[in-house]
Amino acid sequence: MTRDLRRRLMEHRAGWSQFTDRYNVGLLVYFETHESLIMAQQRERTIKHWRGRWKLDLIEARNPNWRELSAEIPFD
Repeated sequence: MTRDLRRRLMEHRAGWSQFTDRYNVGLLVYFETHESLIMAQQRERTIKHWRGRWKLDLIEARNPNWRELSAEIPFD
């Protein structure tokens, strides 16, 4: 969860994230926006407890071709 997805994406791509380093990921293929910080935190906690297949199904339901979505990040 972040308030600034563009900044977070740049940090991940610069190698500042252990997750992206460990799993060698660099594409943004899924993101959600929420009205409040509390709603975003609750959603993140929920998804973090899901099985891997459920997370893949969530991505593929919204982005079946796994397109890079960084250009679609809304401006605040």
